[in-house]
Amino acid sequence: MSNSNDFAPSNPERRDFLLLGLSAATLATFASVPFAALATTLASEPNQGVMTMNTVTTQDGVEIFYKDWGPKHAQPIMFHHGWPLSSDDWDNQALYFVNLGYRVIAHDRRGHGRSSQVSDGHDMNHYAADAAAVVEHLDLRNVVHIGHSTGGGEALRYVAMYGQKQRRVAKLILIGAVPPLMLKTPANPGGLDIEVFDGFRQQLAANRSQFYLDVASGPFYGFNRPGASVSQGMIQNWWRQGMNGSAKAHYDGIKAFSETDFTEDLGLVDVPTLVMHGDDDQIVPIADSALLSSKLLKNASLKVFEKFPHGMCTTNADAINPELLKFIRS
Repeated sequence: MSNSNDFAPSNPERRDFLLLGLSAATLATFASVPFAALATTLASEPNQGVMTMNTVTTQDGVEIFYKDWGPKHAQPIMFHHGWPLSSDDWDNQALYFVNLGYRVIAHDRRGHGRSSQVSDGHDMNHYAADAAAVVEHLDLRNVVHIGHSTGGGEALRYVAMYGQKQRRVAKLILIGAVPPLMLKTPANPGGLDIEVFDGFRQQLAANRSQFYLDVASGPFYGFNRPGASVSQGMIQNWWRQGMNGSAKAHYDGIKAFSETDFTEDLGLVDVPTLVMHGDDDQIVPIADSALLSSKLLKNASLKVFEKFPHGMCTTNADAINPELLKFIRS
């Protein structure tokens, strides 16, 4: 039996010479192929090696990336992500529901994830209009909209401004959502002081990367609580999503999620709505959000999760997902 090393040139210079000769021969063969024949071959296989992304262009020229998984005839569930993340934050729920036979849609908000990093339009009205563009592009009907945090405000405004009027909405679910209003005002004395959000802006401008690590490793998932089981994967994935987005969009988005008053939107929505919140939410305190929103909505039920954090869809997906399914099927 021959040793495999017998086939390898022992002299490095000879090996390099052989590799060079092989490369030259390969190039010579390729060059001998008529260009017309090569073009014909490539044209006959147009999709090989081509990557495409699902996007819709809004009226103001912004490209919104979206995922569309599952059977096109199935009931659609559309997910609205939080700040400063992307549709990837819904991966756990998306896989859960698509495996149950639902059609799952999740988009990246303008300036976030894979959507256009535009300078303007980082406000709730544009967020809702962008969501409407995705829904209308796919002609979705009988949709269950699920929004987390800032995405809860976006989903609520979409339903109030577009979804109900177009009769496209079946139900709404708000999870750790910002409505009615996060900012402390004379009319909202239980809100957070403006200095809290000014601090967000200052930290983002000074060192966005470190700020995002601090949020993910601390209050967002409750990893700053004694005895918390810290997941580096969750922290890194949160950071990854945030850093993929636009600093300008994230900076402007702080005003959008903190200063938008959703009181009127809550009064307009009459579809069945589930309000879910963790009572240990350190990002959107429950007392000035879910406990108020559930009373202002016409057709709402409230589900409070003891000791769950703001990012409970990730840390406690095993408890959250069945509750979502139960409400959708009810």
